[in-house]
Amino acid sequence: MSNASSRQMHLAAYVMAGPVSGHHGGWRYPSAQHDILSVRFYQEIGRLLEAGRFDMLFLPDIQALPRRLGDSLDSQLRHGALGALRLDPIVVLSALAGSTQHLGLAATISTSYFTPFHVARALASLDHLSAGRVAWNIVTSFQDAEARNFGLEEQLSREDRYDRADEFVEVACKLWNSWRDGALTLDRETPQFADPAQVSPISHRGKWFNVEGPLNVSRPPQGRPVFIQAGASSRGRDFAAKWADVIFVTHSSQESAQTFYHDIKARAAHHGRNPDDVKILLGMVPVVGETDAIAREKQALLDDLCDPEAGLSTLSYQLDIDLSPFPQDGVLPDLEVGGVQGHYKEVAELTRKQGLSLREIGKRYGIGPLRDFNGTGGAVAEVMQQWFDARACDGFMVQMPYLPGGVEDFARLVIPELQSRGVFRREYAGDTLRDHLGIARPSH
Repeated sequence: MSNASSRQMHLAAYVMAGPVSGHHGGWRYPSAQHDILSVRFYQEIGRLLEAGRFDMLFLPDIQALPRRLGDSLDSQLRHGALGALRLDPIVVLSALAGSTQHLGLAATISTSYFTPFHVARALASLDHLSAGRVAWNIVTSFQDAEARNFGLEEQLSREDRYDRADEFVEVACKLWNSWRDGALTLDRETPQFADPAQVSPISHRGKWFNVEGPLNVSRPPQGRPVFIQAGASSRGRDFAAKWADVIFVTHSSQESAQTFYHDIKARAAHHGRNPDDVKILLGMVPVVGETDAIAREKQALLDDLCDPEAGLSTLSYQLDIDLSPFPQDGVLPDLEVGGVQGHYKEVAELTRKQGLSLREIGKRYGIGPLRDFNGTGGAVAEVMQQWFDARACDGFMVQMPYLPGGVEDFARLVIPELQSRGVFRREYAGDTLRDHLGIARPSH
């Protein structure tokens, strides 16, 4: 299948600094490595991704060990589910900044518990140390369990979380801009380390934050980090359309993905932005083999290693609803969810289309979204290009089913197929993450 335009696909790798990335059975897969507490583990993943010319490595994060299913930690810890263990993404990416040269480095940081100064300083530091390769996945958090780890009794309402996030990002941008480009002069003769006329307080006074500034780190190489967002509710979509450079989504059908795609692009235009500067990446969990038979064998083994309770545990956390009291052989009921709207819509759509029981949903959810992306490298590339050409996405958030072998398989078998079709780069065209994504560095 040839590509009729010069439009290029973007690829990010979704890698949790813990046991689960794309498949809840992945950590049990025979070739999966278990040294997830070793810097060498993540450096090897970074090396493989950079060799495959990926745009970036994306590290998701949460701020609590989930106990939403049956009010117990058991299902998470026993099955190595979503939040059984999670390293701090900034620490992991700091190690990768020195072992990679081109790969973008994306960290998830919540606006609900940290402060703008802290986040602006950490990300500016990492953007300098990586020579302009940092992205911030902006999340608002939604679990009371997370709130209780930060001295709060309960989480803010959804509207308050987004109001706080709006102001948080506004303040962070002011802090990054508190140093003009060129303010750091390092002139020995004058002498002048930095030009005082080009560094200013921000004197922000708002509903959620009072921040004097300026930042004590000069303006980042990218001006500000690349922003990533994953909101699927109406308020979440508007927040993403206003701020995000990259939006991460999951959809169970091409039609729903196209609807979301066109809605986000329209919202971005409404905010005065170029819709092409907002890149929408679709989540996928590929299982790739040299032959279809090998891929099917891998898939069968992985799926057999995934307990339905692991998927239900993660789904309960993400919906913020305890699913244990509902009949496991019955279908998912209509619910008002306080958690991630996009995940609820995804499983509700599966329930309507296929009549899956709650137990079957747990199994399906545990083995990852979009089962069409399995087979030989050519077959996977073909389906990817179909979604891409249909304007259902601008690229993919590739959720590796096991590590680091899943990265190696994808880079070895799928990437050359995409390159031969002319839809994915053979070499990096620039050095920064903004270069990879084709989005401009913001001015003040």
